[in-house]
Amino acid sequence: MKKYIMLLCCLFSYSMAVAQLTPFEQSKDKNYTANYSEIIAYYHQLAANYPQMKLMNYGMTDIGKPLTLIVLSKDKVFDPALIKKQNKRVILINNGIHPGEPEGIDASMMLSRDLLKGNKLPADVVVCMIAVYNIDGCLNRGLSRISQNGPRAYGFRGNSRNLDLNRDFIKADSRNALAFEQILNTWQPEVFLDNHTSDGADYQYVMTLIETQKDKQNPILAKYTSETLSPELYKRMKKSGYEMVPYVESEKGTPDSGIVAFLETPRFSSGYTVQHNIISYITETHMLKQYDKRVYSTYDFMDHLISVVERDHQQIGRLKQQADASVAQQKTFALDWDLDESHFDTITFKGYEFGHKPSEISGLPRLYYDRSKPYTKTIKYYNTYKVTATADKPLAYVIPQAWGKIIDLFKLNKVTMHQLSHDTTLNLQMYYIADYKTSQRPYEGHYTHSAVKLNPVQMKVKFYAGDYVVYTNQAINRYIVETLEPQGVDSFFTWNFFDSILGQKEYFSDYVFEDIAADYLKHNADLQKKLDAEKAVNPKLGASAAMQLDFVYRNSPWFEKTYLRYPVGRLLTDTKLDLN
Repeated sequence: MKKYIMLLCCLFSYSMAVAQLTPFEQSKDKNYTANYSEIIAYYHQLAANYPQMKLMNYGMTDIGKPLTLIVLSKDKVFDPALIKKQNKRVILINNGIHPGEPEGIDASMMLSRDLLKGNKLPADVVVCMIAVYNIDGCLNRGLSRISQNGPRAYGFRGNSRNLDLNRDFIKADSRNALAFEQILNTWQPEVFLDNHTSDGADYQYVMTLIETQKDKQNPILAKYTSETLSPELYKRMKKSGYEMVPYVESEKGTPDSGIVAFLETPRFSSGYTVQHNIISYITETHMLKQYDKRVYSTYDFMDHLISVVERDHQQIGRLKQQADASVAQQKTFALDWDLDESHFDTITFKGYEFGHKPSEISGLPRLYYDRSKPYTKTIKYYNTYKVTATADKPLAYVIPQAWGKIIDLFKLNKVTMHQLSHDTTLNLQMYYIADYKTSQRPYEGHYTHSAVKLNPVQMKVKFYAGDYVVYTNQAINRYIVETLEPQGVDSFFTWNFFDSILGQKEYFSDYVFEDIAADYLKHNADLQKKLDAEKAVNPKLGASAAMQLDFVYRNSPWFEKTYLRYPVGRLLTDTKLDLN
């Protein structure tokens, strides 16, 4: 009987061990990534066995399923507000934004189990993991990344609206992005990680790394990440057998020409999180390496990141507070950047010799890398960006309530706003859109604007009870300014939020306006002189009756003042407002 009981215990222990293996681990060749049902079932099983883990659902994604957040808390506290009061740090890890890059999904499943099973959860860090961000693409399982070495099947890059969700953060067209922003602003992490797979050149590294570009990160945080956190992660990954270099984006086609630091603007996950003064990283495992190595390297990076944040949790907390206070007082904000090719560092790079040979398809020269000829070289690393557009913040922005999506996003991002208690006329600086360029083809569902030129005008504008006033004395100032200043690289204007102001709504009947315009010129000698001067320098105007009539109309009191007028006003002087 005793032997029988022991056998049952052994069988039970074995079944429990097997049950806790992930689908990736259970596959013989380790070339399998879990599907959506397996992922969610696995986490539910873990949560049932470990009270230090909790699953929370947020929002509803475009495919009709909620975004599932896994929270690991050593002392079983799952209240974000209480966690902040306990002075603990929060790490948010995002997985499967591109489901064809699933290493983070499988690695997070294993890491969650190991931290729970071994009682290795950090005491001063709460770990939050998004199981699968792009659920839509994860369900659309098949083969689509032909240049990638496994796994056998995986999800699709686009979501159910065919959006690349890593271009959607600032515009938030998808319900996935709205759910993510709810998670981010509820848990307010100090550190963020997004797990990816790279494409491009061939080289010896299993993993490369994107960290928030130093020239666009808050200087207080940039000093810590560049001098302490990132070097420690590089050192630990090398010791683990996964030596890293910065993400390989070549200057001129191949790494030998030098690599360029990736500039993650707010359309990208880490560009959006940096607006919240969050230390942010993106792992990029190499597409041609074996899938198991890509998964294990991602596992190690997350494990090291959690460990270092636990070690430095007090320092990171202080720096976050200092950065928030600094941004609240900051006067001038960068809105766009260009690579400064006159400045570069040098790094040691382990690559493969490349060459060109005739293509078997076209007979023309094609690029190839020769893995039988590895090399170690010193190459240039371009990691300096210069600011090309700035704006001085106003005392406050005034946003008409008609622009509801902006108001909703500001609320979601915890921007403090007040509402006018009654109708009032305010003396504000208003922008007129003087010029802009629009992309000829759609990009992520938008014909984006660029090269925006503005004509600022101080004027009186009527606003109404319920319109919003946003004072720029907040830690979230970067998000406020970078979205509301039209010339910003990822501003709301760039993403077509205000396109209705670009269309003229009223015009004139020429035969009627002819007489009105003639009479108006007789009584306005200055306008007649202005018209004559323009005709003298513009022969096309002088030869066109329609153009001259239009010139008079645009310089008359009948021309609509709201045409091309950006609707968000800038309050420059301290003005007493009646606010709710």
